[in-house]
Amino acid sequence: MLSIIVAAGWPIWPLIACSILALALIIERALQLRDERVLPPALVQQTIDLTRKGFPTVDAIQKIGQSSPLGQVLASALQCLHEEPRASEERIRERMELQGRQTTMQLERFLPALATIASVAPLLGLLGTVVGMIEIFGADQAIGGNQPVQLAHGISIALYNTAFGLIVAIPSLMAWRYFRATVDRQILSLESSSERFVRHLRQLRG
Repeated sequence: MLSIIVAAGWPIWPLIACSILALALIIERALQLRDERVLPPALVQQTIDLTRKGFPTVDAIQKIGQSSPLGQVLASALQCLHEEPRASEERIRERMELQGRQTTMQLERFLPALATIASVAPLLGLLGTVVGMIEIFGADQAIGGNQPVQLAHGISIALYNTAFGLIVAIPSLMAWRYFRATVDRQILSLESSSERFVRHLRQLRG
């Protein structure tokens, strides 16, 4: 493998950097976008039960907000009521929507970078192949040689860049599509849970 990397020339090094970065981003997003971390299944009901016993304390609101992205959205509504006890339902919704947008940005973190790697890696691989072909034919013409075996070997080495670019791009693209679908589903669940909590607050306030 090391001999292939050395033979492929300098254009393969950006691809290696992209592969390391893509792997790191995939692992990070896989850990951060787990459903149990983003959408704890019992959190909405626990928060509803808590508010039925009385308005939560500041510490309790902070604890809810620190629990998960869903907790951040629920806590924003409680924080709004803590600051403005007579806040209208529209005002509460505005605070939750604002926090929801911030939470969405957290969920989508690094996804544009992963999509960029998936788009750029094949181009970097093609660039490496073109550079390698130029060097091969330039060297062959300079020495006036005509050795088909060596020429074919040189071309195969140049094509390593294209192959490596595709190896990096395909998993990156698959991971990006998976995480994109996961985030979209989680955002929909956040909206559904937020609406349920707002209805509860409406009933609670009479």
